[in-house]
Amino acid sequence: MGPFMSPFNNLLCMLLGISFTVWFTLLLVFIIVPAIFGVSFGIRRLYMKTLLKVFEWATVRMERGAKEKNHLLYRPCSLNSIIAKEPTSLEDELKEIRRNCSSPELEGSASTSTGPSPSSSEFEMSDTFYFCRRGIESIVDDEVTKCFTAEELESWNLLTRSNYNFNHISSRLTVLWGLGVVIRYGFLLPLRLTLAITGVGLLVVLTAMIGFLPNGRMKNFLSEKVHLMCYRICVRALTAIITYHHSENKPKNGGICVANHTSPIDVIILASDGCYAMVGQIHGGLMGLIQRSMVKACPHIWFERSEVKDRLLVAKRLSDHVKDKSKLPILIFPEGTCINNTSVMMFKKGSFEIASTVYPVAIKYDPRFGEAFWNSSKFGMVNYLLRMMSSWAIVCSVWYLPPMNRQEDEDAMQFANRVKAAIARQGGLVDLLWDGGLKRGKVKDNFKEEQQKLYSKILVGTQEVRSRS
Repeated sequence: MGPFMSPFNNLLCMLLGISFTVWFTLLLVFIIVPAIFGVSFGIRRLYMKTLLKVFEWATVRMERGAKEKNHLLYRPCSLNSIIAKEPTSLEDELKEIRRNCSSPELEGSASTSTGPSPSSSEFEMSDTFYFCRRGIESIVDDEVTKCFTAEELESWNLLTRSNYNFNHISSRLTVLWGLGVVIRYGFLLPLRLTLAITGVGLLVVLTAMIGFLPNGRMKNFLSEKVHLMCYRICVRALTAIITYHHSENKPKNGGICVANHTSPIDVIILASDGCYAMVGQIHGGLMGLIQRSMVKACPHIWFERSEVKDRLLVAKRLSDHVKDKSKLPILIFPEGTCINNTSVMMFKKGSFEIASTVYPVAIKYDPRFGEAFWNSSKFGMVNYLLRMMSSWAIVCSVWYLPPMNRQEDEDAMQFANRVKAAIARQGGLVDLLWDGGLKRGKVKDNFKEEQQKLYSKILVGTQEVRSRS
Protein backbone atom coordinates (compact mmCIF):
# COMPACT_ATOMS: atom_id res chain seq x y z
CA MET A 1 0.00 0.00 0.00
CA GLY A 2 2.94 2.30 0.73
CA PRO A 3 4.14 2.79 -2.88
CA PHE A 4 0.56 3.40 -4.04
CA MET A 5 -0.29 5.90 -1.24
CA SER A 6 2.81 8.01 -1.73
CA PRO A 7 1.80 9.37 -5.19
CA PHE A 8 -1.71 9.96 -3.89
CA ASN A 9 -0.42 11.95 -0.89
CA ASN A 10 1.86 13.96 -3.16
CA LEU A 11 -1.05 14.72 -5.50
CA LEU A 12 -3.27 15.71 -2.56
CA CYS A 13 -0.61 18.04 -1.14
CA MET A 14 -0.07 19.59 -4.57
CA LEU A 15 -3.82 20.21 -5.03
CA LEU A 16 -4.10 21.75 -1.55
CA GLY A 17 -1.11 23.97 -2.26
CA ILE A 18 -2.60 25.13 -5.55
CA SER A 19 -5.97 25.77 -3.86
CA PHE A 20 -4.45 27.91 -1.10
CA THR A 21 -2.31 29.77 -3.63
CA VAL A 22 -5.33 30.58 -5.80
CA TRP A 23 -7.39 31.49 -2.71
CA PHE A 24 -4.88 33.99 -1.32
CA THR A 25 -4.10 35.37 -4.77
CA LEU A 26 -7.78 36.18 -5.27
CA LEU A 27 -7.91 37.75 -1.79
CA LEU A 28 -4.85 39.83 -2.52
CA VAL A 29 -5.96 41.04 -5.96
CA PHE A 30 -9.68 41.61 -5.41
CA ILE A 31 -9.88 42.55 -1.71
CA ILE A 32 -6.63 43.45 0.06
CA VAL A 33 -5.03 45.58 -2.66
CA PRO A 34 -8.28 47.53 -3.37
CA ALA A 35 -8.59 48.08 0.39
CA ILE A 36 -5.10 49.58 0.50
CA PHE A 37 -5.90 52.11 -2.23
CA GLY A 38 -9.54 52.63 -1.20
CA VAL A 39 -11.05 51.50 -4.50
CA SER A 40 -13.92 49.13 -5.28
CA PHE A 41 -14.74 47.03 -8.34
CA GLY A 42 -18.49 47.27 -7.67
CA ILE A 43 -18.82 43.54 -6.97
CA ARG A 44 -20.51 44.07 -3.57
CA ARG A 45 -23.14 46.43 -4.98
CA LEU A 46 -23.93 44.01 -7.81
CA TYR A 47 -24.21 41.28 -5.16
CA MET A 48 -26.63 43.48 -3.17
CA LYS A 49 -28.89 44.13 -6.19
CA THR A 50 -28.99 40.40 -6.95
CA LEU A 51 -29.98 39.62 -3.37
CA LEU A 52 -32.82 42.15 -3.50
CA LYS A 53 -34.30 40.44 -6.58
CA VAL A 54 -34.04 37.02 -4.89
CA PHE A 55 -35.70 38.36 -1.71
CA GLU A 56 -38.55 39.88 -3.71
CA TRP A 57 -39.14 36.60 -5.54
CA ALA A 58 -39.07 34.62 -2.26
CA THR A 59 -41.59 36.99 -0.65
CA VAL A 60 -43.96 36.72 -3.63
CA ARG A 61 -43.76 32.90 -3.53
CA MET A 62 -44.50 32.89 0.20
CA GLU A 63 -47.48 35.21 -0.18
CA ARG A 64 -48.82 33.04 -3.03
CA GLY A 65 -48.49 29.92 -0.89
CA ALA A 66 -50.35 31.55 1.99
CA LYS A 67 -53.12 32.73 -0.35
CA GLU A 68 -53.60 29.23 -1.78
CA LYS A 69 -54.03 27.86 1.77
CA ASN A 70 -56.27 30.79 2.84
CA HIS A 71 -53.80 31.65 5.61
CA LEU A 72 -52.72 35.07 6.80
CA LEU A 73 -49.03 35.90 6.79
CA TYR A 74 -47.44 37.20 9.95
CA ARG A 75 -46.99 40.96 9.72
CA PRO A 76 -44.81 42.86 12.17
CA CYS A 77 -46.24 45.79 14.07
CA SER A 78 -45.42 49.34 13.18
CA LEU A 79 -41.98 50.43 14.31
CA ASN A 80 -43.29 53.59 15.93
CA SER A 81 -46.22 52.38 17.97
CA ILE A 82 -48.99 49.79 18.22
CA ILE A 83 -51.25 52.22 20.11
CA ALA A 84 -52.43 55.42 18.45
CA LYS A 85 -51.42 58.32 20.67
CA GLU A 86 -52.22 61.96 20.11
CA PRO A 87 -49.71 64.53 21.38
CA THR A 88 -51.86 66.26 24.05
CA SER A 89 -50.87 67.82 27.35
CA LEU A 90 -51.64 66.39 30.78
CA GLU A 91 -53.90 69.34 31.61
CA ASP A 92 -55.98 68.97 28.44
CA GLU A 93 -56.44 65.23 28.98
CA LEU A 94 -57.50 65.72 32.60
CA LYS A 95 -60.07 68.34 31.55
CA GLU A 96 -61.45 65.94 28.94
CA ILE A 97 -61.68 63.07 31.43
CA ARG A 98 -63.36 65.25 34.08
CA ARG A 99 -65.85 66.54 31.52
CA ASN A 100 -66.72 63.01 30.36
CA CYS A 101 -67.02 61.64 33.90
CA SER A 102 -69.24 64.44 35.23
CA SER A 103 -73.03 63.91 34.74
CA PRO A 104 -75.32 66.56 33.19
CA GLU A 105 -77.29 66.88 36.49
CA LEU A 106 -74.09 67.72 38.39
CA GLU A 107 -73.03 70.21 35.73
CA GLY A 108 -76.44 71.90 35.88
CA SER A 109 -76.44 72.17 39.66
CA ALA A 110 -72.83 73.36 39.62
CA SER A 111 -73.62 76.10 37.13
CA THR A 112 -76.51 77.48 39.28
CA SER A 113 -74.55 77.33 42.54
CA THR A 114 -71.97 79.90 43.63
CA GLY A 115 -69.34 77.28 44.55
CA PRO A 116 -66.55 76.04 42.28
CA SER A 117 -67.38 73.80 39.34
CA PRO A 118 -66.29 70.13 39.33
CA SER A 119 -63.66 70.87 36.66
CA SER A 120 -61.88 73.28 39.02
CA SER A 121 -61.72 71.09 42.15
CA GLU A 122 -58.34 70.30 43.66
CA PHE A 123 -58.60 66.57 43.02
CA GLU A 124 -61.12 64.26 41.44
CA MET A 125 -61.18 60.49 41.51
CA SER A 126 -61.52 60.52 37.73
CA ASP A 127 -57.93 61.87 37.52
CA THR A 128 -56.71 58.38 38.34
CA PHE A 129 -58.15 57.13 35.03
CA TYR A 130 -55.50 59.12 33.16
CA PHE A 131 -52.60 57.60 35.11
CA CYS A 132 -54.07 54.08 34.91
CA ARG A 133 -54.48 54.39 31.16
CA ARG A 134 -50.97 55.71 30.65
CA GLY A 135 -49.58 52.92 32.81
CA ILE A 136 -51.38 50.21 30.81
CA GLU A 137 -50.26 51.82 27.53
CA SER A 138 -46.65 51.78 28.75
CA ILE A 139 -46.92 48.06 29.51
CA VAL A 140 -48.59 47.13 26.21
CA ASP A 141 -46.56 49.49 24.01
CA ASP A 142 -43.25 49.87 25.84
CA GLU A 143 -41.09 52.39 23.97
CA VAL A 144 -37.93 51.33 25.80
CA THR A 145 -38.08 47.54 25.49
CA LYS A 146 -38.77 47.76 21.75
CA CYS A 147 -35.44 49.55 21.31
CA PHE A 148 -33.52 46.49 22.52
CA THR A 149 -35.05 43.83 20.28
CA ALA A 150 -34.16 43.14 16.65
CA GLU A 151 -36.17 45.00 14.03
CA GLU A 152 -38.83 42.84 12.36
CA LEU A 153 -38.95 42.55 8.58
CA GLU A 154 -41.86 42.89 6.18
CA SER A 155 -40.26 40.44 3.73
CA TRP A 156 -38.16 37.30 4.11
CA ASN A 157 -34.40 37.49 3.50
CA LEU A 158 -33.87 33.68 3.40
CA LEU A 159 -32.57 33.63 7.01
CA THR A 160 -34.47 31.40 9.44
CA ARG A 161 -33.74 33.90 12.23
CA SER A 162 -35.99 36.48 10.49
CA ASN A 163 -38.82 34.27 9.19
CA TYR A 164 -42.16 33.71 10.98
CA ASN A 165 -44.00 32.00 8.13
CA PHE A 166 -42.37 28.55 7.85
CA ASN A 167 -45.65 26.83 7.03
CA HIS A 168 -45.86 28.80 3.78
CA ILE A 169 -42.45 27.77 2.40
CA SER A 170 -42.77 25.84 -0.85
CA SER A 171 -40.40 23.18 -2.13
CA ARG A 172 -38.68 25.73 -4.37
CA LEU A 173 -38.13 28.07 -1.45
CA THR A 174 -36.78 25.19 0.62
CA VAL A 175 -34.21 24.40 -2.07
CA LEU A 176 -33.30 28.08 -2.35
CA TRP A 177 -32.94 28.39 1.43
CA GLY A 178 -30.71 25.28 1.51
CA LEU A 179 -28.56 26.71 -1.26
CA GLY A 180 -28.28 29.92 0.74
CA VAL A 181 -27.07 27.99 3.79
CA VAL A 182 -24.35 26.33 1.71
CA ILE A 183 -23.25 29.68 0.25
CA ARG A 184 -23.25 31.52 3.57
CA TYR A 185 -21.56 28.87 5.70
CA GLY A 186 -19.52 27.05 3.05
CA PHE A 187 -18.13 30.01 1.13
CA LEU A 188 -18.86 33.40 2.70
CA LEU A 189 -18.07 32.49 6.32
CA PRO A 190 -14.57 31.03 5.62
CA LEU A 191 -13.81 33.97 3.31
CA ARG A 192 -14.89 36.50 5.91
CA LEU A 193 -13.01 34.78 8.73
CA THR A 194 -9.87 34.84 6.59
CA LEU A 195 -10.31 38.54 5.91
CA ALA A 196 -11.05 39.34 9.55
CA ILE A 197 -7.93 37.50 10.74
CA THR A 198 -5.90 39.25 8.03
CA GLY A 199 -7.22 42.69 8.92
CA VAL A 200 -6.78 42.32 12.68
CA GLY A 201 -3.37 40.68 12.29
CA LEU A 202 -2.08 43.46 10.04
CA LEU A 203 -3.48 46.08 12.42
CA VAL A 204 -1.64 44.61 15.42
CA VAL A 205 1.69 44.03 13.63
CA LEU A 206 1.88 47.24 11.61
CA THR A 207 0.73 49.60 14.38
CA ALA A 208 3.25 48.01 16.74
CA MET A 209 6.00 48.59 14.17
CA ILE A 210 4.92 52.20 13.57
CA GLY A 211 5.07 52.76 17.32
CA PHE A 212 8.89 52.57 17.18
CA LEU A 213 9.08 55.58 14.83
CA PRO A 214 9.70 59.04 16.31
CA ASN A 215 6.69 61.33 16.58
CA GLY A 216 6.21 63.47 13.50
CA ARG A 217 4.46 63.81 10.16
CA MET A 218 5.82 60.55 8.78
CA LYS A 219 4.53 58.55 11.76
CA ASN A 220 1.11 60.20 11.56
CA PHE A 221 0.93 59.62 7.80
CA LEU A 222 1.83 55.91 8.06
CA SER A 223 -0.51 55.43 11.04
CA GLU A 224 -3.43 56.90 9.12
CA LYS A 225 -2.78 54.75 6.03
CA VAL A 226 -2.39 51.55 8.10
CA HIS A 227 -5.56 52.18 10.09
CA LEU A 228 -7.59 52.91 6.95
CA MET A 229 -6.25 49.82 5.16
CA CYS A 230 -6.95 47.46 8.07
CA TYR A 231 -10.42 48.83 8.75
CA ARG A 232 -11.33 48.55 5.08
CA ILE A 233 -10.23 44.92 5.08
CA CYS A 234 -12.42 44.34 8.15
CA VAL A 235 -15.33 46.05 6.37
CA ARG A 236 -14.92 43.61 3.50
CA ALA A 237 -14.88 40.79 6.06
CA LEU A 238 -18.52 41.70 6.74
CA THR A 239 -19.35 42.29 3.06
CA ALA A 240 -20.34 45.77 4.21
CA ILE A 241 -21.83 48.03 1.55
CA ILE A 242 -21.64 51.59 2.90
CA THR A 243 -22.92 54.79 1.33
CA TYR A 244 -21.39 57.98 2.73
CA HIS A 245 -23.27 61.26 2.33
CA HIS A 246 -22.00 64.85 2.65
CA SER A 247 -18.33 63.99 3.08
CA GLU A 248 -17.52 67.70 3.17
CA ASN A 249 -18.84 67.67 6.77
CA LYS A 250 -16.44 64.98 7.98
CA PRO A 251 -15.04 65.66 11.48
CA LYS A 252 -11.89 67.77 11.68
CA ASN A 253 -8.84 67.27 13.89
CA GLY A 254 -9.32 68.40 17.47
CA GLY A 255 -13.09 67.91 17.28
CA ILE A 256 -15.59 65.48 18.78
CA CYS A 257 -17.65 63.20 16.55
CA VAL A 258 -20.91 61.87 18.04
CA ALA A 259 -23.08 59.18 16.43
CA ASN A 260 -26.00 56.93 17.22
CA HIS A 261 -24.96 53.45 18.37
CA THR A 262 -26.29 50.15 17.02
CA SER A 263 -23.37 47.75 17.03
CA PRO A 264 -19.66 47.45 17.88
CA ILE A 265 -19.03 47.54 14.12
CA ASP A 266 -20.14 51.19 14.09
CA VAL A 267 -16.48 51.94 14.81
CA ILE A 268 -15.31 50.01 11.73
CA ILE A 269 -18.01 51.58 9.55
CA LEU A 270 -16.86 55.11 10.41
CA ALA A 271 -13.12 54.40 10.69
CA SER A 272 -12.98 52.93 7.18
CA ASP A 273 -13.73 56.42 5.82
CA GLY A 274 -11.51 58.44 8.17
CA CYS A 275 -9.26 58.07 11.19
CA TYR A 276 -10.52 58.72 14.72
CA ALA A 277 -9.15 58.63 18.23
CA MET A 278 -11.05 55.92 20.09
CA VAL A 279 -12.21 56.21 23.69
CA GLY A 280 -12.79 53.18 25.89
CA GLN A 281 -11.87 50.99 28.80
CA ILE A 282 -8.73 48.87 28.75
CA HIS A 283 -9.48 45.17 28.25
CA GLY A 284 -7.47 42.01 28.57
CA GLY A 285 -6.85 39.17 26.13
CA LEU A 286 -7.00 39.75 22.38
CA MET A 287 -8.84 43.06 22.73
CA GLY A 288 -6.19 44.33 25.12
CA LEU A 289 -3.43 43.30 22.69
CA ILE A 290 -5.14 45.25 19.89
CA GLN A 291 -5.57 48.30 22.13
CA ARG A 292 -1.92 48.32 23.22
CA SER A 293 -0.76 48.05 19.61
CA MET A 294 -3.08 50.79 18.35
CA VAL A 295 -2.13 53.32 21.02
CA LYS A 296 1.53 53.05 20.03
CA ALA A 297 0.79 54.44 16.58
CA CYS A 298 -2.14 56.77 17.36
CA PRO A 299 -3.17 58.78 20.46
CA HIS A 300 -6.23 56.76 21.44
CA ILE A 301 -7.67 57.34 24.91
CA TRP A 302 -7.88 54.17 27.01
CA PHE A 303 -8.93 54.19 30.66
CA GLU A 304 -8.25 51.73 33.45
CA ARG A 305 -11.33 50.18 35.05
CA SER A 306 -10.80 52.28 38.20
CA GLU A 307 -10.57 55.49 36.13
CA VAL A 308 -13.79 55.08 34.16
CA LYS A 309 -15.98 56.18 37.08
CA ASP A 310 -13.80 59.24 37.75
CA ARG A 311 -15.72 61.78 35.64
CA LEU A 312 -13.28 64.62 36.31
CA LEU A 313 -10.31 62.55 35.14
CA VAL A 314 -12.14 61.39 32.00
CA ALA A 315 -13.27 64.94 31.20
CA LYS A 316 -9.75 66.29 31.67
CA ARG A 317 -8.13 63.77 29.34
CA LEU A 318 -10.78 64.34 26.68
CA SER A 319 -10.49 68.11 27.05
CA ASP A 320 -6.69 68.00 26.72
CA HIS A 321 -7.06 65.94 23.54
CA VAL A 322 -9.56 68.34 21.99
CA LYS A 323 -7.37 71.37 22.68
CA ASP A 324 -4.59 69.89 20.52
CA LYS A 325 -5.74 70.62 16.95
CA SER A 326 -3.09 68.27 15.55
CA LYS A 327 -4.75 65.21 17.08
CA LEU A 328 -7.45 63.11 15.44
CA PRO A 329 -11.12 63.78 16.22
CA ILE A 330 -12.56 61.78 19.10
CA LEU A 331 -15.30 59.27 18.26
CA ILE A 332 -17.97 58.98 20.97
CA PHE A 333 -21.34 57.19 21.12
CA PRO A 334 -23.26 59.26 23.72
CA GLU A 335 -26.12 56.76 24.13
CA GLY A 336 -23.73 54.49 26.01
CA THR A 337 -25.39 51.29 24.76
CA CYS A 338 -26.52 49.64 21.51
CA ILE A 339 -30.02 50.51 20.22
CA ASN A 340 -31.79 48.53 17.50
CA ASN A 341 -31.44 51.29 14.86
CA THR A 342 -35.12 52.26 14.92
CA SER A 343 -34.65 54.97 17.57
CA VAL A 344 -32.16 57.31 19.20
CA MET A 345 -32.20 57.40 22.99
CA MET A 346 -30.93 59.96 25.49
CA PHE A 347 -27.40 61.28 24.91
CA LYS A 348 -25.16 61.49 27.96
CA LYS A 349 -24.15 65.10 28.46
CA GLY A 350 -20.47 64.46 29.30
CA SER A 351 -19.09 64.83 25.78
CA PHE A 352 -21.17 67.99 25.25
CA GLU A 353 -19.61 69.67 28.28
CA ILE A 354 -16.11 69.33 26.84
CA ALA A 355 -16.38 71.10 23.49
CA SER A 356 -18.64 73.82 22.16
CA THR A 357 -18.55 72.29 18.64
CA VAL A 358 -19.42 68.70 17.75
CA TYR A 359 -19.69 66.82 14.47
CA PRO A 360 -22.93 64.75 14.37
CA VAL A 361 -23.07 61.56 12.33
CA ALA A 362 -26.21 59.49 11.60
CA ILE A 363 -25.89 55.75 10.85
CA LYS A 364 -28.80 53.77 9.43
CA TYR A 365 -28.56 50.02 8.67
CA ASP A 366 -30.72 48.12 6.19
CA PRO A 367 -32.00 45.05 8.10
CA ARG A 368 -33.07 43.21 4.93
CA PHE A 369 -29.55 41.84 4.39
CA GLY A 370 -28.53 41.19 7.99
CA GLU A 371 -29.35 42.43 11.47
CA ALA A 372 -26.55 44.66 12.73
CA PHE A 373 -28.03 45.29 16.19
CA TRP A 374 -26.10 43.69 19.04
CA ASN A 375 -28.41 42.44 21.79
CA SER A 376 -25.67 42.01 24.40
CA SER A 377 -28.08 40.49 26.93
CA LYS A 378 -28.87 37.66 24.49
CA PHE A 379 -25.66 37.09 22.49
CA GLY A 380 -22.02 37.18 23.49
CA MET A 381 -19.50 38.99 21.32
CA VAL A 382 -18.21 35.83 19.58
CA ASN A 383 -21.73 34.55 18.89
CA TYR A 384 -22.75 37.98 17.59
CA LEU A 385 -19.79 38.23 15.22
CA LEU A 386 -20.49 34.74 13.86
CA ARG A 387 -24.11 35.73 13.19
CA MET A 388 -22.89 38.85 11.41
CA MET A 389 -20.40 36.93 9.28
CA SER A 390 -23.01 34.31 8.38
CA SER A 391 -25.52 36.95 7.22
CA TRP A 392 -25.83 37.98 3.61
CA ALA A 393 -24.27 41.41 3.99
CA ILE A 394 -24.23 44.57 6.10
CA VAL A 395 -25.74 47.49 4.22
CA CYS A 396 -25.86 50.95 5.74
CA SER A 397 -25.89 54.67 5.03
CA VAL A 398 -23.79 57.25 6.87
CA TRP A 399 -24.64 60.96 6.90
CA TYR A 400 -22.08 63.54 8.00
CA LEU A 401 -24.09 66.45 9.38
CA PRO A 402 -22.78 70.03 9.48
CA PRO A 403 -20.91 70.87 12.72
CA MET A 404 -23.16 72.13 15.50
CA ASN A 405 -22.16 74.79 18.03
CA ARG A 406 -23.37 75.17 21.57
CA GLN A 407 -25.42 78.34 21.92
CA GLU A 408 -24.86 80.86 24.67
CA ASP A 409 -28.14 80.18 26.47
CA GLU A 410 -27.82 76.36 26.19
CA ASP A 411 -26.61 73.99 28.86
CA ALA A 412 -24.90 70.69 28.00
CA MET A 413 -28.12 68.64 28.20
CA GLN A 414 -30.06 70.98 25.91
CA PHE A 415 -27.19 70.93 23.43
CA ALA A 416 -27.11 67.12 23.54
CA ASN A 417 -30.87 66.92 22.89
CA ARG A 418 -30.59 69.29 19.93
CA VAL A 419 -27.80 67.21 18.38
CA LYS A 420 -29.74 64.00 19.03
CA ALA A 421 -32.83 65.41 17.32
CA ALA A 422 -30.76 66.32 14.24
CA ILE A 423 -29.29 62.81 14.03
CA ALA A 424 -32.71 61.18 14.43
CA ARG A 425 -34.25 63.43 11.79
CA GLN A 426 -31.50 62.73 9.23
CA GLY A 427 -31.42 58.96 9.85
CA GLY A 428 -35.21 58.53 9.87
CA LEU A 429 -35.10 57.37 13.50
CA VAL A 430 -37.51 57.94 16.39
CA ASP A 431 -36.26 60.56 18.85
CA LEU A 432 -36.79 59.24 22.40
CA LEU A 433 -36.07 60.97 25.72
CA TRP A 434 -35.50 57.71 27.61
CA ASP A 435 -32.10 56.77 29.00
CA GLY A 436 -30.47 53.72 27.38
CA GLY A 437 -29.42 52.66 30.89
CA LEU A 438 -32.98 51.36 31.34
CA LYS A 439 -31.80 48.38 29.32
CA ARG A 440 -30.46 46.92 32.57
CA GLY A 441 -31.65 49.31 35.27
CA LYS A 442 -34.85 50.70 36.75
CA VAL A 443 -36.53 53.98 35.94
CA LYS A 444 -34.86 56.81 37.85
CA ASP A 445 -36.88 58.57 40.51
CA ASN A 446 -36.55 61.93 38.76
CA PHE A 447 -38.67 60.61 35.85
CA LYS A 448 -41.48 59.83 38.29
CA GLU A 449 -40.98 63.13 40.12
CA GLU A 450 -41.37 65.06 36.85
CA GLN A 451 -44.87 63.64 36.35
CA GLN A 452 -45.74 64.32 39.99
CA LYS A 453 -44.52 67.92 39.71
CA LEU A 454 -46.49 68.42 36.50
CA TYR A 455 -49.69 67.22 38.16
CA SER A 456 -48.97 69.31 41.26
CA LYS A 457 -48.55 72.45 39.15
CA ILE A 458 -52.01 71.89 37.67
CA LEU A 459 -53.56 71.58 41.13
CA VAL A 460 -51.64 74.57 42.51
CA GLY A 461 -52.63 76.60 39.48
CA THR A 462 -56.28 75.71 40.13
CA GLN A 463 -55.97 76.89 43.72
CA GLU A 464 -54.47 80.20 42.62
CA VAL A 465 -57.35 80.77 40.18
CA ARG A 466 -59.86 80.01 42.95
CA SER A 467 -58.16 82.36 45.40
CA ARG A 468 -58.18 85.22 42.85
CA SER A 469 -61.86 84.66 42.11
